[in-house]
Amino acid sequence: MNILVVRNDKLGDFITALPTLYVLKHYSPSNRVIALVAPLNRKLAESCDFIDEVIVDEGGDILELAFTIKKGNIDASVTLFSNTRVAIAQFFARIPLRIAPATKIAQIFYNRRIPQRRSRVEMAEFEYNLQLARALFGDLSLDFPKPLLHFTDAPFRAFCTEYGITKPVVAFHPGFGGSSDANWTLNEYLQLVHLAEKNETINIVMTFGPDEENLYNEAKALLKESRVILYRSQGSIVDFAALLSRFKLFVSTSTGTYHLASAVGCETFTFFADTLFASAARWKSIGEESKQHHFMIPLDPAGRTAMFERVKSELTHFLLKGF
Repeated sequence: MNILVVRNDKLGDFITALPTLYVLKHYSPSNRVIALVAPLNRKLAESCDFIDEVIVDEGGDILELAFTIKKGNIDASVTLFSNTRVAIAQFFARIPLRIAPATKIAQIFYNRRIPQRRSRVEMAEFEYNLQLARALFGDLSLDFPKPLLHFTDAPFRAFCTEYGITKPVVAFHPGFGGSSDANWTLNEYLQLVHLAEKNETINIVMTFGPDEENLYNEAKALLKESRVILYRSQGSIVDFAALLSRFKLFVSTSTGTYHLASAVGCETFTFFADTLFASAARWKSIGEESKQHHFMIPLDPAGRTAMFERVKSELTHFLLKGF
């Protein structure tokens, strides 16, 4: 069976789709699993051995997308997050079985609609995605390995050589690309970094995305006398994932890089907004739960201050344990 799985939005959202892609591929050796993704997720999707083909949604018109999908000879589709454009494109592509959540007006273009009320947060996002896959195969096992993604250590070895890294790496990622509902300021991140600097048994790295040049320059100016390594990601998401897979701890807000770090097995300290929809209950990652440390940032100043003190205490305790 040729199965199309649609999740053509941001990095973190796509990572929540990976368990669904995995279990569909492993249900039967004859299944051909095709992922419809946004351009930024193409290389990551192509690196997954449980994805047979990748279709990139370049954002063209509905008929163009429908024509691209039709060439895949799709037997069934599982749309994890729908909008009217992708719904109509699949309808025009004449996919025989089209599964999607029974939400929004787009549902009228699917012929198997599954009631889901994700705003109630009765399970995590990746678990809602898996629920949709079981609508295709009722006896589908929803188990998947953790970590799910694996990479060679060659990129990390090159990284260590370039930056003189000889100790376990603890990384801080202060940016979020507008995809998080809560975060600390750069100055607050630097307080956490300075706490980590007291531990001489680790190397400390601050990571920045390719579009975070201003944040990078600001941090560089404030860390002139520091041993902290500032790293601007220059390669693909796959290159960055390979580095994360060898880091010991990744500290960030709840954004795509957090999901990537957890998916490759890195331990995480992660910050979430103190609301149900943006909470860890909704957006916990697909990695091992025991390696995910979640902190909800309250909206009120006093609560925010108290939570920051808790983060500092737990980070200090974590680093004292060693690696």
